[in-house]
Formats: sequence, structure tokens, C-alpha cells
Amino acid sequence: MSTLIRWDPFRVQWNPLKERDELEHRLSTLLGHRASTGNGGKEALTVAEWSPLVDIVEDENEYRIKAELPAMKKEDVRLTVDNGVLTISGERKYEQEEKREKHHRIERAYGSFVRSFSLPEDADGSKVTADYKDGVLHMHLPKSEKAKPKSIEIKVS
Repeated sequence: MSTLIRWDPFRVQWNPLKERDELEHRLSTLLGHRASTGNGGKEALTVAEWSPLVDIVEDENEYRIKAELPAMKKEDVRLTVDNGVLTISGERKYEQEEKREKHHRIERAYGSFVRSFSLPEDADGSKVTADYKDGVLHMHLPKSEKAKPKSIEIKVS
């Protein structure tokens, strides 16, 4: 397998760790994430951007959405429906460290987030309900009555 290396006339010596860091940085930029390493392969202790993970499930009556919001209070989360778009937003605040503590690793992400989802045509956005328990936001989005399948009884004579 051949490797393509960008030629830099000012680079004195090829450094595979630097090349790996540069590639990781390019990929993370392309994917919209911040690079988590630097300084010759050593992990940087930076706060990462984050967005809650969600599961979306459909049955014959409704759509159910679960969003993971660990270590967040219900008051720090906002749910809105506007023009056919369901939006979850909020902020997970960074815990202030004490002067005597020395952090060696910070992997949990903090800060503001926004997730938006276009509602399906058969969903009734005016009847969304939600509850929050154990760090998981459960949203229920019922289907409109006209979208639900109806059975018609056939009478035999």
C-alpha cells in the first residue's frame, strides 16, 4: 500500500505523529467535531462540542423520541414545536473546579446544544407531550386521527 505525503519544502524531517495529528484534525473538521489530540499525540484537555443522542421509534399511534441528557436538570432543557419542526435545546453547565483540584482528564462535554427534527406529515405537533426521568427526555408525538389506519366492518347478508 502506498502512502501519499504532502511535500513541504520547509519541513526538515518527516514525523509520522505529526502527520497523524494533521489527518485527525482534517477529518474532525470535515465531520464538524473538534480534534481531541494535539501536542505530539498527547490528548488535549479541552471541552468538546456536544449534542444529545436520540432514538426515534414509530408505532401505529405515535412517534416516540428519547434524548439522552445526563447530568442535566429538567429546567435546563427546552422543547418547542414551530412550523413543523420539533426542537430540543438546553445547556449543560460546567462544574466549577475547586482550587485544590487538578483535573487530569475531562471527557464529558458541556455547553449549549440544539437538536431539530422535521415532523412527519402524519404527526400532530400540537399534541406533543414529554417527561424527563433519569437523564432521559421522553417525547410522545401522536399521529393525527386522519393518518391512523381505520378498519371498516363489512356486513355479510
